[in-house]
Amino acid sequence: MALSREQIAQRVAQELKDGYYVNLGIGIPTLVANFVPKGIEVMLQSENGLLGMGQFPTEGEIDADLINAGKQTVTMATGASIFDSAESFAMIRGGHVDLTVLGAFEVDVHGNIASYMIPGKLIKGMGGAMDLVAGADNIIVTMTHASKHGVSKLLNNCSLPLTGKGCIKKVLTDLAFIEIKQGKFHLLERAPGVTVEEIIKLTEGELIVNGNIPEMKF
Repeated sequence: MALSREQIAQRVAQELKDGYYVNLGIGIPTLVANFVPKGIEVMLQSENGLLGMGQFPTEGEIDADLINAGKQTVTMATGASIFDSAESFAMIRGGHVDLTVLGAFEVDVHGNIASYMIPGKLIKGMGGAMDLVAGADNIIVTMTHASKHGVSKLLNNCSLPLTGKGCIKKVLTDLAFIEIKQGKFHLLERAPGVTVEEIIKLTEGELIVNGNIPEMKF
């Protein structure tokens, strides 16, 4: 069975390590804040100028002036700080973010990512995505494996305008956890109940499968 948005975020949260500074992009990545493993401390960063995001607020905790980059209301963790966007982007561009989690429309076998626009459709802008893919070495993309029409989003070559080139190394979809290296997709894990054959069918780019592929654990 394909993973829900929450399950994708939960699996990404397993990649967090104690002491990490982490940027969460708009969409599925923001949900990671709700699944930080117990026993570790991470500082979640939002490019609009917040370091130390907490979980999403309950109704009684909502503060309309406290938002993330996607304009969703958030909470602040103990030790959080607020600063202007110039300082936030200096942190990103200076390589001080340990892990970046982004959404995307397409990713290809060369590690290219298309995430900010579909030609002909209204867009809000690319936000901080272009800075994030240029300033971070450790990026995980979260996305659905295919469109609602069954068209693969893991491609030989991206068809949409690129956000960044050769910068993506790992992709977590609703079907699989995949690593990109040497111009190919490499299957690391599969969603519970999803077969390797199903993943291969919905992956346009070359997919390498070595041995028995384990199911994700939650």
